[in-house]
Amino acid sequence: MKAVAITPHTTGMALIDAPEPVISAPDQVKLKVIRVGICGTDRELHTGHIGDAPPGQNRLIIGHEMFGQVVEAGSAVTSVKAGDYGVFTVRRGCGHCNACNNGHSDMCESGDYKERGIKALNGYMTEYVVDSEVYLARVPAELADVGVLTEPLSVGEKAIDEAVALQVQRLPNAGSATTWLRGKRVLVAGLGPIGMLAALILADRGAQVIGLDVLDENTIKPQMLVKLGGTYIDGRKVSTDTLDDHLGQIDLIFEATGVSSLSFQLIDALGINGIYVMTGVLGGNRPVTIDGNALMQQIVLENQVVFGSVNANRTHFKMAIDDLSHFRAHYPEVLAGIITNRFTMAQAETGFDLQDPNAIKSVVEIAD
Repeated sequence: MKAVAITPHTTGMALIDAPEPVISAPDQVKLKVIRVGICGTDRELHTGHIGDAPPGQNRLIIGHEMFGQVVEAGSAVTSVKAGDYGVFTVRRGCGHCNACNNGHSDMCESGDYKERGIKALNGYMTEYVVDSEVYLARVPAELADVGVLTEPLSVGEKAIDEAVALQVQRLPNAGSATTWLRGKRVLVAGLGPIGMLAALILADRGAQVIGLDVLDENTIKPQMLVKLGGTYIDGRKVSTDTLDDHLGQIDLIFEATGVSSLSFQLIDALGINGIYVMTGVLGGNRPVTIDGNALMQQIVLENQVVFGSVNANRTHFKMAIDDLSHFRAHYPEVLAGIITNRFTMAQAETGFDLQDPNAIKSVVEIAD
């Protein structure tokens, strides 16, 4: 079968021939991969900044945002059958920490986890994949066209779920986790795939969403934000140190820029008792200069929380699938517009190198 692979810590990629996987245990499921998304992590792999091949191998099959159809299920599998659609999660636990041994490999305590298509496990940009049912989330057939968004959406689901849980626990009269976001002013920094999907979650939860990027107001991403009822701010026209003057109280900041200098500057815009979640990750060596005294003073005196969130577990994947159904009903035009570019396996490297400000989510079509 065909697969797209890299040699870790080098540049470039290749379309290779790889052995087709077979079911070898009763709890395993074999999927025919239909499409795979390209994200910032994949681009970091492509440029050689991150990535590890499986032990004993020098190549890594990439791709972790997948969607496929079941072609075979082991005798012990109960949640899906041949013909069903589904997605596999990304991270596999270390096997020796409490978090991983309790189904929360996204919170691995040892750092010895593996990730499909990223760290020590081959990924999904190939024609067939096999894995255990415990890592599979079933996707309804009516979501087949957007099922590939499950993994990136799950990242936002986890980050927002954690932020809300923290606020509900620490703030008097915060209400419940299902109601806290209603009416809250939320800044989404970076309107790439993660940021746009986070904006969908937040708007659907009743938040007042403000999007920040460096794009003209009449381009695709700002216009999609407006269709969600959000407000757009061009970061080229407003200085980060005056954002709080323009915006007033910001209860939550969802960072999805991956630009470290901007990420730290944006803390200045966070309001009293606010919470800030970082999801952007970039490789390389990018020094940042900040006013540490002022930053610490603000965080302490205004009772603010700043934390990072990465990966997601099966629960968040299921939340994402439920929300995709909800978005299809309430924001169909925005949801349909998230996938902007499609490439064949032979064109995959073109998709990785794409520099288009109007692009949101690019995908590689695996199946015919």
